[in-house]
Amino acid sequence: MSLSEEELRAAIAREMPGVRADLERLVRIPGIAFDGFDHAHVERSAEAVAELLRGCGLAVQIVRGDGQPAVIGRRPAPPGAPTVLLYAHHDVQPVGDPALWHSEPFEPVERAGRLYGRGAADDKAGVMAHVAALRAFGDDLPVGVVVFVEGEEEYGSDSLDGIIEAHRDELRSDVIVIADSGNWDIGVPALTTSLRGLVNCFVEVRTLDSPVHSGMVGGPVPDALTVLARLIATLHDENGDVAVDGLVGRGGATVDYPEDRFRREAGMLDGVRLIGAGTITDRVWTKPAVAVLGIDAPPTAAAPNAVVPSGRAKLSVRLAPGDDPTSAYAALRAHLEKHVPWGARIEVTLESGGAPCVIDATGPAYDAARAAFRDAWDGVPPVDMGVGGSIPFIATFQELFPDAAILVTGVEDPYSAAHGPNESLHLGEFARVCLAEALLLRNVAATREN
Repeated sequence: MSLSEEELRAAIAREMPGVRADLERLVRIPGIAFDGFDHAHVERSAEAVAELLRGCGLAVQIVRGDGQPAVIGRRPAPPGAPTVLLYAHHDVQPVGDPALWHSEPFEPVERAGRLYGRGAADDKAGVMAHVAALRAFGDDLPVGVVVFVEGEEEYGSDSLDGIIEAHRDELRSDVIVIADSGNWDIGVPALTTSLRGLVNCFVEVRTLDSPVHSGMVGGPVPDALTVLARLIATLHDENGDVAVDGLVGRGGATVDYPEDRFRREAGMLDGVRLIGAGTITDRVWTKPAVAVLGIDAPPTAAAPNAVVPSGRAKLSVRLAPGDDPTSAYAALRAHLEKHVPWGARIEVTLESGGAPCVIDATGPAYDAARAAFRDAWDGVPPVDMGVGGSIPFIATFQELFPDAAILVTGVEDPYSAAHGPNESLHLGEFARVCLAEALLLRNVAATREN
């Protein structure tokens, strides 16, 4: 017989000190899968995760495709019980400018009830939420589990499809829990039911063979950075809405952000206006967005008085649910080629793309999840929310495991600053997440019993 809610609450409370200590050990490993970083740390991170899963009684293997190591841990289901796949990732984002951090990025520090450190929220706390739930049950686990912890999610999951395909039978499950999203607010849980897709590309413009004295040719000859600036400006209309024909967009988000909360959480400066039309949640969840991520140009301190011959920018397009990365990239490329000014040469190169997704969050598994979240948050029901970010491999899970219910959960809150400086985890909310996952496993087992 499965553990009661009271027994699970007591078990989670008992396990949380050890869970936090293990989380801090994971945070101290700078496992960054990006090119140019020491990938030996990613290997260390995978080994640490494997050790944690073995400690929960799982049979564990470290696997890889063409990229960084992933960890698969398995424990078979009791007779007649369902199997639940628990996903997280153990790699982290680069830290960016260390001067913007208030403490060392890879030395976890608690301040005001939050644990600061790179990966503390995204997504090593996701790993530890799975571990906490397994430890709470001990030998009384009522479902089969497959724990799948990826090692290059932050770098684009390029090898993930191959890993999933190669280990398809081992990963097959009735319910899939993706612990890589967040909650609506501190004290308010959420299930993520839609995510935007992604197209990243480079655009390069050229006007000259090489730099030329700006006094000799300046005037008739356009410099490449002016060309690039004018071209980038065509991506939005005067209101700030995306102006690329062919990108899908829609409205209809059922939840909205108060503008003051959104501005505060985004860290917007006073006087800077929001752009675009529609509700804030429509603009973040269900409409496309275009951002310039970087520009290659001569640094100002070393720039000579010469007309710049070429300029290059990296563009990121978030795709609304219902759009397709292939057609979206074609639309973006056609727009750039059409609008490049003054006959400048242009080259557009795709870096990566990922599909958006919409989840039909109805059925017994979703009822089990909502009940678990409501109980863990002392009666507060979860919000069904969209996310402006992307988890493209969810579409792969949907394709390969069409009969599985996919639940997108997470440990983050609006103040976690994932991917930014001073990333942090709210420790009180983390304890609720761990309890919710234990209750979810119990509730999923009960769906088969009924």
